[in-house]
Amino acid sequence: MSATSAEFVNEPLLELRRAEVRTAATAALAALDAQLPLEVPMLIGTELVGGEVFASVDPGAPERVVARAHAATVGHVDAAVGRAVDGQRAWSLRSASERAAVLRDAATLLRDRRLELAALAVRECGKPWPEADGDVCEAIDFLEYYAAGAEALDRGRALIQLPGERNTMRYVPRGVTAVIAPWNFPLAIAAGMTSAALATGNAVILKPAEQAPACAKAVVDALHAAGVPHDALSLLPGGDEPGRALVADPRVHTIVFTGSCAAGLSILERAATVQDNQFHIKKVIAEMGGKNVVIVDADADLDDVVPALLSSAFGFAGQKCSAASRVLVHAQVADALAQRLSGAIRTLQVGPADDFATDVGPVIDAEAQQRVGRYVAKGTATAAHVATAGDSLPTGDGFYVAPALLVGLADAHPVIQDEIFGPVLALQSVASIEEACERVDASRFALTGGLFSRSPRTVERVSERTPVGNLYVNREITGAMVGRQPFGGGRLSGTGPKAGGPDYLVQFVEARTVTENTVRHGLVV
Repeated sequence: MSATSAEFVNEPLLELRRAEVRTAATAALAALDAQLPLEVPMLIGTELVGGEVFASVDPGAPERVVARAHAATVGHVDAAVGRAVDGQRAWSLRSASERAAVLRDAATLLRDRRLELAALAVRECGKPWPEADGDVCEAIDFLEYYAAGAEALDRGRALIQLPGERNTMRYVPRGVTAVIAPWNFPLAIAAGMTSAALATGNAVILKPAEQAPACAKAVVDALHAAGVPHDALSLLPGGDEPGRALVADPRVHTIVFTGSCAAGLSILERAATVQDNQFHIKKVIAEMGGKNVVIVDADADLDDVVPALLSSAFGFAGQKCSAASRVLVHAQVADALAQRLSGAIRTLQVGPADDFATDVGPVIDAEAQQRVGRYVAKGTATAAHVATAGDSLPTGDGFYVAPALLVGLADAHPVIQDEIFGPVLALQSVASIEEACERVDASRFALTGGLFSRSPRTVERVSERTPVGNLYVNREITGAMVGRQPFGGGRLSGTGPKAGGPDYLVQFVEARTVTENTVRHGLVV
């Protein structure tokens, strides 16, 4: 549903249990497969630019090349930023309502290509169908929500007025914005960060993750087709080189990043350096992941806890910054929960993302497969109990990892401390909810968290105590919805602004106040 400035409704998910929907999805995937590999050039202004070619592949079948992308260099970044500086002038002069209309048209284009785009996320990033469809829906939601938000922001804020004085405040675009997007939500996050900058009048250069260039191009194509000028939106596929160059360029005003903590901290450090020909302080908006904990009280209903943990820890093979990676369970129910989780994990079906029966798809690439394997091996060596779904791993060269439950690890263990970004869940017993809160508070991350309890007092106490940006009570801890659960954390999980919330667009603008003396001293003739 298209949103106006006064209303917003989340895009409904497909009912994939229906046979006709599955048939349509399968047909969309077959049509996509017939077009592979897709070509993803650099888009710099109106030019389609070639470069050194690299491939994105299907994580479940790496022999299938999904896209042939052209890698940007420092020289391409220089050219794209130059075009963005020109594009900034024209795009920023458009009214907020004009820019909002363009974003809404882009949302319509994504909606019209919904199954095709979901199929692309299935192939390029190994997202199972429900996750892939949700990715498209969230991309649409961001476009609609930020379009409405830009119109609201344009109306300004009420200021105190006194006799003889008129005070006004308006918001203006910050300037050229570099968007460095991840692969795990290849449509949604790319669309969200890009559309927030565009909605507020900024030109954008999008540098997607090298694993997902085709998904990013689909977003850019929709925005261009909807009316975003080519100079106001460029696409630079590639690895670290274009990302580093964008962060360092003195003409870039804002950097929007989603990815690892290490990469985010590096961006913050480099962006803090003001060069001789730079007359602004760069704004960095960074979401840097987390080590997310679910607390389970003694009175929790384990019938609710088990499926929620399975979904939170193993959905999309645990490759979400919001995924559950650690559960702290009251000692009274710890053994019972460990036993039930162990049995449930063994029922999970690991398989290709395009199989509607798949519970856990592949991880994104061989490096991720090896990294997760190392953590599981370390945890298995010292855990009191281990449960996996390893008996049903597919054959072939796909990047599959068996979901693992590791029980009884010490707090200092790397599995407890590090963000693994894979299907690994650690379970620890605690004597009280207070002890669980203290362990959560000891973490350097503060993104999402969960609590299962039937006690309103416990819910209130944990809600007040927890440092996390998003706390979910008696439900799974993934799947934040635009407009309903603004998403973002603190500490080393990010710089704080919540995507999909009412304060996000303010990060992309500067406020300017004008005060006029209205006591006239004659008139100009």
